[in-house]
Amino acid sequence: MVAVVAGIGVATPPGATQAELWAGFFAQHYPSPVRALAQRIFTNAGVATRHAVVNPLLEDVSTWSTGARMRRYLVEAMPLAKSAVSAALADARLDPAEVGLLAVCSCTGYATPGLDILLARDLGLAADCRRLFVGHMGCYAALPGLAHAADFVTVHGRPAVLLCAELPSLHLQPPTAETGQIVAHALFSDAAAAVVVAPDGSGYELVQVGSLTDPTTADHMTWDMTDLGFRMGLSPRVPDVLAARVAGFVDGLLAQVGWQREQVDGWAVHPGGPQILNVVERELQLAETALAGSRQVLAEHGNCSSPTVLLVLDRLRRYRPPRVVMMAFGPGLTLYAALLAAR
Repeated sequence: MVAVVAGIGVATPPGATQAELWAGFFAQHYPSPVRALAQRIFTNAGVATRHAVVNPLLEDVSTWSTGARMRRYLVEAMPLAKSAVSAALADARLDPAEVGLLAVCSCTGYATPGLDILLARDLGLAADCRRLFVGHMGCYAALPGLAHAADFVTVHGRPAVLLCAELPSLHLQPPTAETGQIVAHALFSDAAAAVVVAPDGSGYELVQVGSLTDPTTADHMTWDMTDLGFRMGLSPRVPDVLAARVAGFVDGLLAQVGWQREQVDGWAVHPGGPQILNVVERELQLAETALAGSRQVLAEHGNCSSPTVLLVLDRLRRYRPPRVVMMAFGPGLTLYAALLAAR
């Protein structure tokens, strides 16, 4: 028995263009000494459109308490989550009552009962459906979540659903001169994405999963809880760490299953930002078109944290490349990757 990605569903809130967001809100949000720098960062972020449950053009939450943001999280996350999971189940032609595991990844909100319990209730999942909630893994969470779902499927022979739901718009911070905060404000966006992992069948078989964490660089990417929401910390050294690690990591993972870089037909790489994609392209010596799907997702959706790599996979599968590498990066610093083969 093998674990197969048999269905994908995506849901996003309303969108606004990067230019609209800059002119209508962020140009006034930043103090004048850093406004020119902020505008350059927004212009060069590789983002054309972003989606938000809380659009700053309509509602400024930068002074909201964390409690107020968490109450809004549950209100906004549930409809997106339900839409994404329902779409994935329909794509896989699977009845909700057949699901044996529901795994949820989210680092942008907390609530109890959580999304897993409320979705199980609203979608009619079986009473014995297992649930797992994964928090604070950040942008790479979809891959360990996918690995856990696949392990469940191969052991128990029942389908699993993985949901990644993130609402970074709820964590808009007060005005700041810190470059890392400006970058976060220019990149992040809201989305939910779900996948159905089934025993056998058609789709993409999960062949192998691997990870690499360098704890000596743990301070390069942080997500801190404050009284005014969650605050992103981004070091400019992240691309350098990635450049030193990514080629050896990918080649080692491919070697475990007898693959080589030249045999990979599709690259679903998390678009953490244009510089991240440039580093991956350069270090893996990829063709200029290899990361087109990642760049398109960045342009159309921004960086949505954990759902983003699933958005890229959803785009790639339209062309059904036989062998795919999924890859994402996050706190740790951590590199995570999965190898998929079309069936």
